[in-house]
Amino acid sequence: QVQLVESGGGLVQAGGSLRLSCAASGGTFDGAAMGWFRQAPEKERENVAAISRSGEYTYYADSVRGRFTISRDNAKNTLYLQMNNLKPEDTAIYYCAAHWTQGMGITWTETKYNDWGQGTQVTVSL
Repeated sequence: QVQLVESGGGLVQAGGSLRLSCAASGGTFDGAAMGWFRQAPEKERENVAAISRSGEYTYYADSVRGRFTISRDNAKNTLYLQMNNLKPEDTAIYYCAAHWTQGMGITWTETKYNDWGQGTQVTVSL
């Protein structure tokens, strides 16, 4: 059973930065395309960013492109999300997810993800 554990969330002022991490265990990390999702109160969960198995390909939601950077270290079995210039509308619970695949591209379809972390809260104040 694969376990994904997020960390790095917290309270930050608008314009600030946070770096989220997602540690994976119990599986072959480089066998999974990875993604970050978020869910704000009373809103549906939405895609934030995705990265291919090798890290060569990335993709971002329009709302975060240019501010967030997704990356991974397969040797450390860890996924990252660097978030800069944070805005109050970025406030949400952030989840990492794994799509176990033989494909080499990114996965954007939420229903294709097999395993999910428990989430980490990010709160951005004015």
